[in-house]
Amino acid sequence: MSAALNDHEVEALQAELEHFRCERERIRRILGCVGGKVGATSDNVVNAAFVAGIVFVFGLWLLRHVTRVPLDLPPMLSLELGVLLVSLKIVWMIHRQTKVEHFQFWILSSIEFRLDAIAKQLVDMDDRLSGPTGGPEREDPRRREREEPAG
Repeated sequence: MSAALNDHEVEALQAELEHFRCERERIRRILGCVGGKVGATSDNVVNAAFVAGIVFVFGLWLLRHVTRVPLDLPPMLSLELGVLLVSLKIVWMIHRQTKVEHFQFWILSSIEFRLDAIAKQLVDMDDRLSGPTGGPEREDPRRREREEPAG
């Protein structure tokens, strides 16, 4: 076997490297859309808004009860606003977690699809290497798993 690569192999490796770079850039763009730096900035803004709201409600409570400043507000307003803000924050956190779980599911599905494609390529390569002489027959283990009933 020759240690040097021929032109065809070099071109194939360069094409594979270019495909890898394109795929990497595509994944970076997708990650940025789902929750990259833009997502972190919006998270900080929403968190700051919730903290500011809670501090504002607490400030109203202090003005009303500690300093005895007369405010024309219902007595339970600060408690109700605080509960509302915390509830909104919980709903927002559940929404963000749902987005993360959806993205993780998408990534895992993509990995599974690629693994199946690679396994199929491996079986095809094995069949080609066995040649037309009818080398040892190999059964696809994935086919057996699909045919056997679970449980």
